[in-house]
Amino acid sequence: MIQDDEVYKIGRIGRTHGVKGEVTFLFTDDVWDRAEAEYVFLRVDGILVPFFLEEYRFKNDSTALLKFLDYDSADDVKFMLGCDVCFPHALTPEKDEEDEYTWRYFTGFTLFDETAGLVGSIDTVDDSTQNVLFHVGGHYIPAAEAWIRDIDHKKRTIRMALPDGLLDL
Repeated sequence: MIQDDEVYKIGRIGRTHGVKGEVTFLFTDDVWDRAEAEYVFLRVDGILVPFFLEEYRFKNDSTALLKFLDYDSADDVKFMLGCDVCFPHALTPEKDEEDEYTWRYFTGFTLFDETAGLVGSIDTVDDSTQNVLFHVGGHYIPAAEAWIRDIDHKKRTIRMALPDGLLDL
């Protein structure tokens, strides 16, 4: 059985779409498309359950329509509505076309500050602007390369030297 620390949230299921088992997927990360994944995990009653994709299409840049294999009617998918959609770290592309790590690869890493110690787990990474931000337990922390002291890929940790007072904001 897959554990919570092996996946990260990439969105949630919205509502049914039509009568043939399609659902709207409100996503924050299109990793399943970039990784050409065959499945995603839904959190159903607190348990991570894999669901295989039959087909999908993008509705806009934050919503897709998903059709899961063997779920062929609106009634079949009602239990999925509102479920979180998660993606395994193991299938997340680590590097981009230039062979550099992607910012979203760091989702799920544990962040430490040299002074404060444990800050928390990186929930999401916002790379939609020039200033990339790590979202960690209610804090938005700039992912400034000058502040990063060490990255341990095996332990999935990042050690940073954050400016005084940043975590108090």
